[in-house]
Order: sequence, then structure tokens, then C-alpha cells
Amino acid sequence: MKRFRRLRQNEALRNLVCETRLDPKDFIYPLFVVEGTNIKEPIDTMPGIYRYSLDRIDEELERVKASGISGILLFGVPAHKDAVGSAAYDPHGVLAQAIHKIKTELPDQLVIADICLCEYTDHGHCGLVHDHTILNDETLPLLAKMAVCCVQAGADMVAPSDMMDGDITAIRQALDVNGFIQTPIMGYSAKYASGYYSPFRDAAGSAPCFGDRRSYQMDPRNGKEGVREVANDAAMGADIVMVKPALAYLDVVKAVSEQCDLPLAVYNVSGEYAMVKAAAKAGMIDEKRIIFENLIAMKRAGAQIIITYHALEMAHWLETGEVYAF
Repeated sequence: MKRFRRLRQNEALRNLVCETRLDPKDFIYPLFVVEGTNIKEPIDTMPGIYRYSLDRIDEELERVKASGISGILLFGVPAHKDAVGSAAYDPHGVLAQAIHKIKTELPDQLVIADICLCEYTDHGHCGLVHDHTILNDETLPLLAKMAVCCVQAGADMVAPSDMMDGDITAIRQALDVNGFIQTPIMGYSAKYASGYYSPFRDAAGSAPCFGDRRSYQMDPRNGKEGVREVANDAAMGADIVMVKPALAYLDVVKAVSEQCDLPLAVYNVSGEYAMVKAAAKAGMIDEKRIIFENLIAMKRAGAQIIITYHALEMAHWLETGEVYAF
């Protein structure tokens, strides 16, 4: 008889032989910046997460700095939106100004700029629109322009989340031409058309005003297609690839981790976060245990980088030794 239970007898033994460990450096924290002054606005569908104006973002940055996590992923929420998302690539826009402020005050803070038009367009889609059709090739120059604008403002990395074909190539060429050959790109490589995004759209004000995003985001029924999308992003020059969402797509994460040698990120998205918070508030689950289990599952599947709204609380638990005892 093989006695597997010998190494499960107590916490010390279980910790000794555990295969997957979490660390604050695994985490990237999404952060929403809005135009205006003196704003710290709670996002009702994402308890504990806020939108900050530039003059109050320091409050959250202090927590980020103290947490020891790897960096932040910035999303801008402009006051003015139009059909071409002009605020996305405005050097005086909310995103560029936030990047400049953060990198001026905290030059060592890793800042990743999300590159997409959806928060900035009046129709809420990730690309230009004509006759209710999302235009692919016509959108690429604007994504490239946005990426260059963000890097000129000080962004350390850009992360195109638009799911337009050819976006990585367009952005890489634009960055290189403008002298930013060392700026890495993290592609939202396998981004699925998911119901888990709803709270984010409340946070960023980015819900489409017509139709949906299934003509450019991926079909949840397709796993092999996700692997192909990742391989294509890698071929176009992505430095880091991503699967989004995480929990419902761990099979894709595992397949990508086995077939792609680039660093792999997952996005533990707003709906995944909100479900945990809602169930915990209702007394249905042990919140800390579920958060640990979820994030461990992502890392066990092969993710090296976890973008998560749990980043600061997880980092605090890890730092203070408040680790769930498996």
C-alpha cells in the first residue's frame, strides 16, 4: 500500500512538500483613474475597489507601494467620450496624466497601461465603428497611437486588450519607430467574450451601447483557438501573453503554459472577484480560503503573473503570515 497520507499529517509537512506557493510579486493590481477632483468613488459591484481622481490616487499608491506587489495596471475613465476615442491618445488626457504623475512621484513603480478604446468611445466598443460593424484595420493606428502616448507619458509596459487582429504588430512597429524598442508588450492574447466582465464595465463605463463584443472577443466554447491566438501574439512580438478570464479557462491556461515559453499572465476578472465578495458577505463561503484556493489554482495551472483585484489584501495576508492553513 502506498501511504500518501504520511506527508499530509500536519501543516508543517504539508507546507514542506507543497508544489505551489503564492508571493506578492506574483500580483498586478488594476487601478481606475477618473477626471475631476477629490474623487474616491466606490464601485458598487466591486466591494473595496474605487475610482480615484488624480489628486487622490496617492492614497491607493501608498497601499500599493507598501504591499510589495509587482505593479499596477491602469485604466482611464475620461469625462469626454467620442466616436474615435480621442481621449485615449490625448497627452493631456486622464490616462496619460495619471501615468506621468505616478512615474514622476514614484519612478520605481511598475506602471502598465491598458490599451483599448472602449473606455473612451461613446459607443463603448473596442474599435472604430461603421454601420454597427467594428472595424479592425482602421482601428490599429489609433491603438498604436495610444500605446505611444502612454509610453511617452512614462508607462513601463503596454497591454492591448482590444482583440483586434494585428494589434501587437501595429503597436510594436509604432513603439520601435518612436524609439521605444525596450518597452514590452503584454498581449491580452486569449480574451474570451465572457459574462464575468460586467462589474468592470460598471467601473470603466465601457458597456457597448449596441450589440456585444462577440465579433472580436473569443467564443467561450473554443480552447484550441485560445492556444492559436496566444501563438499568434507571440509571433507578432508580444513579450508576455495572457488568458482572460482565469477561473473558467484554466484548461486554456494549462495548455498555453505547456505550449508557449513566454511569461504567462492571467486576469482574475471583476466578476470572479465580485462573486467571492458577494458569497462571503452572505456568509456562504470562507472568503480568505476561497481567495487563496482560486489564486493557487491559477498559478498551479501555469500562470506566472496574476492580475487581480485581490492583490493588496492577498499581499497583506502573505506579508503578515495570515496565510490560510491548507
